[in-house]
Amino acid sequence: MQQGPGPRPYDVSGSFLIELDPHGWLDWLSLPVEGPVQSIESDVGTVLAEVDKVLRIDAPTPYLAHFEIQASHDPRLPSRLLQYHALLLHRHQVPVESAVVLLNSSADGPAMSGHFEQRGVSGSLTLSFRFRVIRVWERPLDEFLTGGLGILPLAPLADVEPSQLPDIMRHLNERFQDEADPGDAEDLRAATILLLRMRYSAEQIRRLGSDMAWWRESPLFLETLEEGRIQEARRLVLELGAERLGPPNEAARSAVERIGDHDTLKRLLRDSFTATSWQELLAPDG
Repeated sequence: MQQGPGPRPYDVSGSFLIELDPHGWLDWLSLPVEGPVQSIESDVGTVLAEVDKVLRIDAPTPYLAHFEIQASHDPRLPSRLLQYHALLLHRHQVPVESAVVLLNSSADGPAMSGHFEQRGVSGSLTLSFRFRVIRVWERPLDEFLTGGLGILPLAPLADVEPSQLPDIMRHLNERFQDEADPGDAEDLRAATILLLRMRYSAEQIRRLGSDMAWWRESPLFLETLEEGRIQEARRLVLELGAERLGPPNEAARSAVERIGDHDTLKRLLRDSFTATSWQELLAPDG
């Protein structure tokens, strides 16, 4: 899941869920599980270190299941998939099934057709590559609620209405309590909160936690609330500043969006009533 350089939270969450319940993910994608399943770790220092998750299924006909979990739009994803697919095939010499799991509609686009072609200068077809595309927001809720533990945290991102969320969360927590050991249950709850942030606002997430003690006690829930406060403060700085100082240019807007401290944003709100320009407002000693 590409989210910029460095560790990406959705990568970590997705990899954990597949590692926790590989059979559940394989069943979800209707891939055969006719033998032992093991995770294949990518070698650090090679391009395969970027792969989200690869499972080896030692069935009578062994194969690899390659997963990419995508949280943002990447028009070059099909060519990356082809690269990973070819390297995995070359290294392991068994068939490879590649699948992209799109977590929200903003990750979708024309390139996500499930088919990548390349033609030569003469117009002749030089390669054709097919991959699976799963759009989580189009999938029915029951598919997740009745599936394995590893796909349960995706349920709030399925084809559901916000009004269904409280019942969904209670159902998820019951299964986490009944079917996972305490450590995995906590990790599953954290993954659920992280994935909720893909689709729902901080205020919606706050309301969900109002009657769930386990939810309110989660450090990730508190982090989500703080991020919501910061986002709202940024919005107010830009709106009130526009009324007093005129519309912000791209540099001013970017500067405000980079501020991650709530107290600093509160100061900017206060100072916007006396500043005479965006440059003055955002000056380091402003």
